[in-house]
Amino acid sequence: MNSIFSRLLPLLVVLAFLSMGSFYVVREGQTAIVLNLGRIARTDMGPGLHFKIPLIESARVFDRRLRVLDADTERYLDSERKDLSVDFFALGMIEDARAFYLATNGGDENVAAQRLAPIIKDALRNEINSRTLQQVVSGNRAEVVKEQLDVINVGAKNIGIRIIDLRLKRIELPTDSDVIGDVYNRMRAQRRQVASRLRAEGEEQAREIRAQAERDQAVILSEAERDAQKLRGEGDAEAARLYAEAARKDPGFYAFQRSLDAYRESFKDGQGMIVLERNDPFLQYLRSDR
Repeated sequence: MNSIFSRLLPLLVVLAFLSMGSFYVVREGQTAIVLNLGRIARTDMGPGLHFKIPLIESARVFDRRLRVLDADTERYLDSERKDLSVDFFALGMIEDARAFYLATNGGDENVAAQRLAPIIKDALRNEINSRTLQQVVSGNRAEVVKEQLDVINVGAKNIGIRIIDLRLKRIELPTDSDVIGDVYNRMRAQRRQVASRLRAEGEEQAREIRAQAERDQAVILSEAERDAQKLRGEGDAEAARLYAEAARKDPGFYAFQRSLDAYRESFKDGQGMIVLERNDPFLQYLRSDR
């Protein structure tokens, strides 16, 4: 029994070794290719447990999930020939494992990034070159990317990658160019235009308010004068009525009162002088009864 086991033990070890190298696992979010003596035999293997021929075939497993391609800052010219520095990153995934393996020296992600970078930069250059500085900086950045995403994926397909999204992280004006000064001058000019427009609108409103105030003043003064004349007329009528009533009740006293009023009016400035005859009726109230 021991002799049989000792003869079968090497065979069992070989079989165990071969069985261990006969299976490989592809997890969710991964893909794999199988190489037969260095040549691609099967590709785009989905998640699960897979079989391969030991010693002859080998499996390469890649992560298909989204990954970030963070490129260096690139300088572009807009449609007005102004210099811009653009920093971006791309989100992509492996769509064709075979093409990815062949185009990236066996699946080297650094090689993939190096090959993708010029494709994306050229597409962004075409889009930014067709826009003004204001459209690039102040506009919707998603529109800048959307126009060129299909173009980027045409080139990325040769690498076996599909770009899902492209984001512009930062758009800056280089400090070693005249663009910043031009932008500041344009901003100042725009602010002056806005200030002039606001001043003109304010002056127009002020003129309207002053005109309305003058109209209201004229109406108020006219109504006040009308009321004053009415009150003066009523007062004069009441005074005339009282004088007439007083004259009826006591004609002598009324004559005396009217004479005093005449004296007061004649000598109110302190400089008046009147020359009368001795028997003038005007002096009858000044004579003494004694």
